[in-house]
Amino acid sequence: MRPSCAVIGGSGLDALDKSFKVETLVNPSTPYGDVSADLVIGELNGCKIVFLARHGTSHQIPPHKINYRANLWALRETGVNQIIAVNAVGGINHGPHSLVLPDQIIDYTSDRSHTYFDGESRGVGHIDFTFPYSQSLRDKIRLAGKAANIELNTVATYGCTNGPRLETGAEIQKMQRDGCNIIGMTGMPEAALARELEMEYASVALVVNWCAGVKGSTVDLDEIRQVLKQGMKSAIDLISVTLKQVD
Repeated sequence: MRPSCAVIGGSGLDALDKSFKVETLVNPSTPYGDVSADLVIGELNGCKIVFLARHGTSHQIPPHKINYRANLWALRETGVNQIIAVNAVGGINHGPHSLVLPDQIIDYTSDRSHTYFDGESRGVGHIDFTFPYSQSLRDKIRLAGKAANIELNTVATYGCTNGPRLETGAEIQKMQRDGCNIIGMTGMPEAALARELEMEYASVALVVNWCAGVKGSTVDLDEIRQVLKQGMKSAIDLISVTLKQVD
């Protein structure tokens, strides 16, 4: 049986926990180059899935150098049609340890290969991106959170920056005026590429710090590491329960 769902792990989630029963590793070639890491096929909570470490198995790839096109293409080639992406983010309206299921996104990135419709191999195409995340997949995650008694914020706009540096206080103020609630570095072009490939895509975002200037202080990187270590368990628990509802 081919897996229909993939989990893309971000910062703090380079591998799933021991409840993930690994079956095989694959590293398919793609027309767009190499994927970030081997695709790990296995079983989580009785469901066959594919896991991909977005930044590589040793977290060696910075957000602006991730080969998003290769990653999404390779997942589709394994038979995946639904993707749950895990993102570590800073919070403007949501504090550390919060789990957020964003419903909108604003792209502040530049110089990333952001489409398959580049006028070459796949010609020119346009997608409707009014609602950037799959509502049906978001509903499954929301219901799973409720069933597992995991608090989940379900209305939020994700602002995606280039990285790898964190933002200035003035940049955060601008993005707050734009309507952003959480800030990360890997939400785009991943979401748009999934839409171009007609795969359902949703993000589970773990808030690991208050954004610069929100609480009047600088960002403590040691605190971020601690929140990542503690908070990813809730994210994995949420995904594990969700998989029971994913066809």
